[in-house]
Amino acid sequence: MGVLYDYFAASGDAEAALAIDRPGGPGQPARSAPAKREGIFSRRQHVDDHGHQPTFQTVADTGIDPVVTGGTLEELLTGRPYAQIARDARSGHALAVRDDGERLVLTLTDGLVDALAEATPERLGAIAVPWSGTEEFMGAGDPEQLESLLLDLSALARDARAGGGSVYCWVSV
Repeated sequence: MGVLYDYFAASGDAEAALAIDRPGGPGQPARSAPAKREGIFSRRQHVDDHGHQPTFQTVADTGIDPVVTGGTLEELLTGRPYAQIARDARSGHALAVRDDGERLVLTLTDGLVDALAEATPERLGAIAVPWSGTEEFMGAGDPEQLESLLLDLSALARDARAGGGSVYCWVSV
């Protein structure tokens, strides 16, 4: 049995937690029930013409654990010691949990999201090599594939920050 790690952008923790109930992940539309109206100032969730909530911008099926492997990445990008990263309240904080932990929505640290958003393609290429050699990849990390992934995650982080949001991880076991 494998684990899926999908990284996605959301405007904040409350919106990100809603991704938990998307069986196909945050990049898939969720069928929504008609919104209950409770007066003239009630808010309705946006749905399309087919009754689906819009998808989240997603980098899907990355194979990258946000806590350990993401923490190692943050250490390489920022120089912040891994022990500090692991103690960060946003390091893998579960916003939503379903099926006894088989589906989760986790936070990423602001340090990692900011570092990804600010990194140049050259910097990401340079980081991919030492990151691929960390013990989390058990000698099987491909620097070229990781560089491509880092470029995608960087674009996701930039878009999230530009919209005032952050990046999260949807996990499915």
